[in-house]
Amino acid sequence: MLAKLTSKNQLTLPKKAIEALGAVTYFEVEVESDHLVLRPVRIGAAAEVRRKLTELGVTESDVAAAVVWARKGR
Repeated sequence: MLAKLTSKNQLTLPKKAIEALGAVTYFEVEVESDHLVLRPVRIGAAAEVRRKLTELGVTESDVAAAVVWARKGR
């Protein structure tokens, strides 16, 4: 299957590939060596969010501090 990259750097994925994955809107994008890897991400899956935060090194105290910071702008 081929995918086309548009002039705006948008990638059009083949319908057949998307149908094989089921209902997915977001993808984790990584470059591994000379390969572009797309992994489906189902937003709202708490375990996936926690996994990603852990992978990024974000702690509960980081999140709490960010909430305090964001609320100061109100």
